[in-house]
Amino acid sequence: MHSFAPQSVCVLGSTGSIGVSTLDVLARHPDRYSVFALTARERVEDLAQQCRKYSPRYAVVLEEDRANELRHLLQGEHLPTEVLWGMDALCQVASDSRVSVVMAAIVGAAGLKPTLAAVRGGKKVLLANKESLVMAGPLFMGALAESDAQLLPIDSEHNAIFQCLPYPCKTLESAGVERILLTGSGGPFRTTPPSALDSVTPDEACAHPNWSMGRKISVDSATMMNKGLEFIEACYLFHASPADIEVVVHPQSIVHSMVQYRDGSLLAQMGNPDMRTPIAHALSFPDRIDSGVAALDLIRQGRLDFEAPDEARFPCLRLAREAMEVGGSAPTVLNAANEVAVEAFLNGQLPFTGIARLIEKVMKTSEVVELTDLNAVELADRIARERACDILEELYGVSEDQPCPQSRSM
Repeated sequence: MHSFAPQSVCVLGSTGSIGVSTLDVLARHPDRYSVFALTARERVEDLAQQCRKYSPRYAVVLEEDRANELRHLLQGEHLPTEVLWGMDALCQVASDSRVSVVMAAIVGAAGLKPTLAAVRGGKKVLLANKESLVMAGPLFMGALAESDAQLLPIDSEHNAIFQCLPYPCKTLESAGVERILLTGSGGPFRTTPPSALDSVTPDEACAHPNWSMGRKISVDSATMMNKGLEFIEACYLFHASPADIEVVVHPQSIVHSMVQYRDGSLLAQMGNPDMRTPIAHALSFPDRIDSGVAALDLIRQGRLDFEAPDEARFPCLRLAREAMEVGGSAPTVLNAANEVAVEAFLNGQLPFTGIARLIEKVMKTSEVVELTDLNAVELADRIARERACDILEELYGVSEDQPCPQSRSM
């Protein structure tokens, strides 16, 4: 048994799938962790229920009317929870001096500023918000180098790579790494005839065969843009070039990623597809704690399959690799266009195959600039969203009563 005081945890995006899994792991170890702050975007009733269960010091939402709704729901509960709202409040709780650990699980561009605030605040940052690195990789890694923060990846693939590398790992070359093998399930349409993809519905796209995730991430998995964003994220996290990383389709989602060394060794991290495993690993690193996940039964599993990705079926993979090769603001543009396209698809404004077409048109018509500061990132993000909306209206006739989705920008 340890004798130290519980670590204070801020969960950014507590009502999403990663946030819920994080709270499940925290609840298993009340002697090690306490909940300092919980934040959500829209699920106010879920956030209120979490406040009743975990009694955080702060609960934060983005909009004032949501804050008023949350205050009303918690009225008379006699909780120690203060309700705050706005981006500044998110950054405040993420960088609060009383916080030890920040789970960065806000989906999309909206997670960049509070995650960066946690890094600048010197926190142990558990990174589940891949968009922070995709949008502003050089700035983000620069801020990390200048701070006392510790960055631990939560995406199962990056957490697997982290576990398969020596720690610390300054460069892949010095560690004897030949290449990183980034695995992906191929999503629900891995074997669907390409001719049938144009007519798939949002519900079909969100029906992932292995993982339980939010709708945006599920669509990204269906297009394999999720793997493209993870490809970019891996380049920054592990100081890798695009040529150092190969994407491998692994339908069972048991091998979460691999690292091949120049001596011929291939190290893989394996486990059941449950996000509580990487969450528990990062929370307790370098220790190990119970995650609540059942042990992997290899005999029962029986077989593991691997295949090359079909980039004709999944053009988003190619677009992500091209964006990383170009650098500068190209990944920022890719991410912004993808967020608009996915939300338009979920709203019934765009066919499934239109997601990649819209992203490619935005990328081809966008100027690539150097990201000198956060303002440059925000400008590139906003311009890309506006261009995506213009193209969406031009090609698909989005009507005034169904406006172009831009709500998740910074």
